[in-house]
Amino acid sequence: MADEKEGMKTGEELLDDEPEAEKEEQKNGKPSIASRGIPSKDSLYLPPHNSPELRAFQDAGEGLTRNIWNLEEIMNFVFPKKYQHKYNEIAVLFLKLALEKGTLSGEDIGHFVSQNGISKATFYNRVLPRLKRIGMLKVERQTIIALESKRKFRPMTISLSKTFGNYLMKIGDSWLALVDDARSKRK
Repeated sequence: MADEKEGMKTGEELLDDEPEAEKEEQKNGKPSIASRGIPSKDSLYLPPHNSPELRAFQDAGEGLTRNIWNLEEIMNFVFPKKYQHKYNEIAVLFLKLALEKGTLSGEDIGHFVSQNGISKATFYNRVLPRLKRIGMLKVERQTIIALESKRKFRPMTISLSKTFGNYLMKIGDSWLALVDDARSKRK
């Protein structure tokens, strides 16, 4: 039994694990190349800026256009239709509901999943965690203890979050500042 516990990792240890390439580098002292690239759960899809998949966002002089992308166009960066069509479809439907209601309870979510014939595993293990991780949704849980049975319940409440937009704006604004600074130094 002690041997089994020794080999098991806690959730915290699993989160703190270093990528395999870094472990190998520390052992050998030599830099190594990661073999698998960026995991899809940690990436966004960015097609070429001149791709027919994208509606124009800048003019010929690199100035922003005033058009705004709709929900389907935004979700294509998170769950690209080209590669993750089903996840994209589910996420668009769910975010439309979230935009309509503002805040969703666990009951609303369960109704959404059953009404649309969506696999619970797909929704709760793939779509919802991704939308939460990138900052489109905020998930909050309340702890309620039933008096008669002393059992704990943790109902979920989901609301929209601005974190996704703020994150990307910070990246974009920082890049624009660097470019403007470099151009002003050349003149």
